[in-house]
Parts: sequence; structure tokens; C-alpha cells
Amino acid sequence: MNGWTFRRALLGTCLAAVVWPCSPGFLAGQAVPDRGRAIAEEADSRARGYGDLEAQLTMVLRNRHGDEKARRLTMQVLEGEAANDRTLLVIDEPRDLQGTTLLTHSEPGGNDQQWLYLPALKRVKRIASGGQTGSFMGSEFSYEDIGSQEVDEYTYRFLREEILDASECFVVERTPLDPESGYRRQIVWFDRAELRIQRIDYYDRDDRLLKTLRLRRFQQYAERFWRPSEMEMTNHQTGRSTTLQWHEYRFETGLKPADFDRSRLKRAG
Repeated sequence: MNGWTFRRALLGTCLAAVVWPCSPGFLAGQAVPDRGRAIAEEADSRARGYGDLEAQLTMVLRNRHGDEKARRLTMQVLEGEAANDRTLLVIDEPRDLQGTTLLTHSEPGGNDQQWLYLPALKRVKRIASGGQTGSFMGSEFSYEDIGSQEVDEYTYRFLREEILDASECFVVERTPLDPESGYRRQIVWFDRAELRIQRIDYYDRDDRLLKTLRLRRFQQYAERFWRPSEMEMTNHQTGRSTTLQWHEYRFETGLKPADFDRSRLKRAG
């Protein structure tokens, strides 16, 4: 996600920022027109340039009583021009879900295309835009969260500066432009030093706090890219949570557009 939050929240979020100096305008607290958008644009620009990557993930699902279920996944991402990123997410374990594959083609303007391959049914299901508010395989991450987090998909309002976990942060409200979004608005905490997303609060269509995403334990890769080792999504309305633990990031692995073609879904799984 940056936002990240599985493309830059999970992909904007998940694929957080490179360490560059912040624009002096909002660092110095000067009056900048549309300051919230300026912060989002700068954070987004730092997430670019990785080319392609592969990572291993452990997904831990917890119910309100603390009972856990674990899954292992592989994610591949190919960076495209003009936000045309491609993402392939494959469930490796448990055995009954092995081969389940989600393919996301991110498009400018937020018109993402998503397909889910279900090996038990041996068929590919297209996730319509109206269905992207649904849960991904029972987790607290929706298909919308796994899709793109492009700057132009939101309007922005700068709220304040505050300390979060001993880090100085910019706090920005962003409102989805998509009328079919599952969220009324989101509150995003960017750390002031590096503009990495530290937290996102998601409000449902009735403007009630629905979920909170926390990104922790950032590490630097290839002497440029900062990535979180842990992301935790907590659902305040149900008491459930999902933690993503990221392992074995690899950059510039030689992925090609053909690796993300819809016709390859069954073979990917």
C-alpha cells in the first residue's frame, strides 16, 4: 500500500517507499496547496522503480476467540508503465486450497481486472468491480485491498501531524472516487522521515470504523526499497484479524508480461 497496502497496502501499501529526502514544502510545514495529495504523490513516486519482485507470505487468520489458521502464499509482481502493474498471488498451503490463484491487472483510474482460479472447481472466476469489496479467501483483506492504490483513485485532505509509535507522521484523509468502493473514507499515517505508510483506518459506507491496517518491521532491500515484514489487518466490527508475514523478497527476477496472462492461471496454480 505505498499503500499497501497486495499492489503498492498490499501493493502501494505493501510495496512501501524508497528513502529519498522529502519535499521541503511539507517538511517545513509551509502552506502547500492540496498538501494531502502532495504527500500521497511523493510517497507513490518513491514506491516505483523496482521492476519486478517475488515474495513468500504467511497469512494467519484469527477469529474473535483467538483461534488461528495459517496459509502460505507466493506473490509475484511486475511493475508496468502508467500504473499497469500485474500481480499473481498463489496459495501454496493448506493442501485443500493449494493452487488457488488471484491475478490482478491494475489499470489507470482504478478499473482493475481480477480473476480467481479455483482448482477444486477447475474454473476461472472473474471478480467484478462490485464484488471487490468481498473477503479474499476468508481473510480481513478484501479484493479491493489487494487491488491498486493509485493516487488518482482518491481525493485528499491533510489532517494533522502527530506521533505514532515514536515516529513523527503526516495524517491524511483520502476518499475513494469509485462509487462501488467498500469504504467511505480512509485515514492514512505516513512517517515523516521516509513517507512509508504506517497505518490505515478504513471507514465503511456508513462512516463507521471498520478496519485498521498496521505495517511494521520495515527492512531495506537492494539498498533502495523499504518493505514491511508484517502487516496486520484488524476488523473492529467482527473482532477478527489477519496477519501477513513477508519473507524472501527478491527483486529483478526476470518476470515478463506473459507470466501474468490470464491463460496461464491454471498453470500458475
